Amino acid sequence: MRAPKQLDKLLKWINGLILVLVLGCVFACNQTGEQNKNVFSYNETTGIATLDPAFAKNQSIMWAVHQLYNTLVEIDTGLSIQPSIAKSWEISADRTTYTFHLRKDVFFHDDPVFTNGKGRAVTATDVVYSLHRIIDPKTASSGAWIFNGRIDTIAPFTALNDSTFQLKLLRPFQPILGILSMQYCSILPKEAVEKYGIEFRRHPVGTGPFRFVSWEEGQALILLKNKAYWEIDSAGNKLPYLDAVKVSFFDNKATEFLQFRQGKLSFINDIDPSFKDEILTKKGELRSKWVNQLQLNKHAYLNTEYFGILVDENNPVVRNSPLRVKAIRQAINHAINREQLILYLRNSIGIPATAGFVPGGLPSRNTAFVKGYAYDPAKARTLIRESGLDLNKLPAIKLLTIPIYADIASYVAKQCEDVGIPVQVEVIQKSLLLEQTAKSTAGFFRGSWIADYPDAENYMAMFYSKNPAPPNYTRYKNPVFDRLYEQAIAETNDSLRYALYRQMDQLVINDAPVVPVWYDMVIHLVQPNISGFHANALNLLELRRVRVK
Repeated sequence: MRAPKQLDKLLKWINGLILVLVLGCVFACNQTGEQNKNVFSYNETTGIATLDPAFAKNQSIMWAVHQLYNTLVEIDTGLSIQPSIAKSWEISADRTTYTFHLRKDVFFHDDPVFTNGKGRAVTATDVVYSLHRIIDPKTASSGAWIFNGRIDTIAPFTALNDSTFQLKLLRPFQPILGILSMQYCSILPKEAVEKYGIEFRRHPVGTGPFRFVSWEEGQALILLKNKAYWEIDSAGNKLPYLDAVKVSFFDNKATEFLQFRQGKLSFINDIDPSFKDEILTKKGELRSKWVNQLQLNKHAYLNTEYFGILVDENNPVVRNSPLRVKAIRQAINHAINREQLILYLRNSIGIPATAGFVPGGLPSRNTAFVKGYAYDPAKARTLIRESGLDLNKLPAIKLLTIPIYADIASYVAKQCEDVGIPVQVEVIQKSLLLEQTAKSTAGFFRGSWIADYPDAENYMAMFYSKNPAPPNYTRYKNPVFDRLYEQAIAETNDSLRYALYRQMDQLVINDAPVVPVWYDMVIHLVQPNISGFHANALNLLELRRVRVK
């Protein structure tokens, strides 16, 4: 009998050979014979933990899942809800019942789990199963929260017939269509989940533009064009245009950039701080040497980068901290020169957060109406005096951050010290920071909030006192805010709801449980032979209309 280690090596060798053969087939199919002509390649430095949509909790998983699956509805580049598997829908007069009419030409990928290995048509029963699976405690989905307190407790999901699905809510909740566009809500077949069990994480069966072929963890993930995909472009051509997608897993940003420079990656997402000055000017433009060598794509991103402040005065961490005093929190907000920070430390990647917590780009237009904090060190010193605290007699405030943002935290600490607020930066690993913020043991901490769906409610939920941490990491509690929040999520008139969002945002800014620093931007470096690849506000990897020249 072969020893386990030898068997493991043999299996890895076989998997590697499969990858080579698959890619070889793809390359051979190119009409001109040029290598990589129709293959889009990108790298995931953090790896991909699973290909099961029920656990699509971070960007690396969401990007891969988006290629393999479809949802009932999706969000376009203008952040509007568009049909996907559901071709149309109606909403009841009381806004609690949504009836979806499904397309009849959407098929699951071919797989041995189906009769004769041929993918069958999607039905409303599949939708019911997929959404129930998210809330089933046995699944332990990281997305179970998306329906908490929102869906009917008796019959939330119903198949009226093969092509009609019905969703029932407990009460009106306007952002529900945005939630249904999340990767958590991808539609999948029950028989595949049951057949593959825990191995479904690496044997996905969906309806998306690409189908799973092979995944050698830590090496490469290969997806091939789904020739039975249902979407067509405006000229009647079948989507996607690409033949394949290849994902590599180099865990070093420098190696990733080298691979990109050698033409082995189609694009890279974001620019590592170690070489951003080499590529970008301080104004965020390409330096002249790179202008004809690559494309720079930028787009406003629904992500707010901030520093959070624990404000629960019953917490021992807060009880003896100067941060319990609102004037000190406001002083910190006034002490930071956000424009200078973005220019010199971010090469103009981002927009100074001088309005509310909600970033720009959303229809509620919070940034146009909510008044934030301008850089005003004199005002900061006045607020410190008015607080009645002698900060010289108190220990330094500890600011927790992660390694990649150490320079940002140090900058903020220096500016706080310049106005008389002593701040000490402590750099810890991301997993430890997440643990401490979830347990409410971090008093002052670096954070970011990326929208799960394009509605300001997603940001305001962070401050609703009945929500745990996450999302309410600061443990903010304001009865006025809570009333406005509950009123907003039930409001069916968009204009009135947006006005409520702005009132809530202004309350948060005034109470200062957070220090918004910048509204983020998506930034992509793209090879010159790639077309049809555009950044979007959710930074979702959209490849259906991408071409490789």
